[in-house]
Amino acid sequence: MNKTEKRMQTVKNDFAVIFDMDGVIVDSNPYHKIVLREFCKKHQISLTEVQLRTSVFGRTNKDWLTAVFGKDLTPEKFRQYEDEKESLFRKIYAPEIKPVEGLIGLLDQLESAGITRAIATSAPPRNVDFTLEYTGTKKYFDTIIDGDGVEHSKPHPEIYLKTAKRIGFPPEKCAVFEDSLSGVESARTAGCKVIGITTTHKREEFQGTELVIDNFNDISLPDLERLFHPDD
Repeated sequence: MNKTEKRMQTVKNDFAVIFDMDGVIVDSNPYHKIVLREFCKKHQISLTEVQLRTSVFGRTNKDWLTAVFGKDLTPEKFRQYEDEKESLFRKIYAPEIKPVEGLIGLLDQLESAGITRAIATSAPPRNVDFTLEYTGTKKYFDTIIDGDGVEHSKPHPEIYLKTAKRIGFPPEKCAVFEDSLSGVESARTAGCKVIGITTTHKREEFQGTELVIDNFNDISLPDLERLFHPDD
């Protein structure tokens, strides 16, 4: 038995781990960017790199589509635009999709230790099903809250407050993996401990996170436990 296995046997099972999806479970934002540019070009709209990073990534389709097309966007038109954009995304990304490096190893550690795991994502339900099926990660998560399950988009804390309540942990006992700045703000405002992952932003762009990682090979279950029990 190695040191990590021995350490896992003594883990205090008093915290939970919540994962965002796009940019965390999968490094999908480069493909979203391609699709967004194609979609917006078709509708005679131009999005800058800054707009993508600050006003689109990490937010629900309802939030960014309303911002781009205006508050007069009808529910029927919204669904049309959402289906158009997301269908194209799934078509383009399906041949390339894979979990972020090291993710499965960390999920196996968490599962073996009985640590509660959840997903809190702004993505629509069909994208969640697509991502978890193609990456083989659905079995690791009993609780999933998607973009249709919240009123307010990130950076509002609603999604993390709701996820923490659903899994039965206070927010301060939840570690969150986030790639977007709006997601980091959402989780921090909710009171969670946040680990940034550099799929979408550079290390120096993350403010107020407990840790910043490049992928899940940079972190293990003992590292997460030390966030909640630093003196052990």
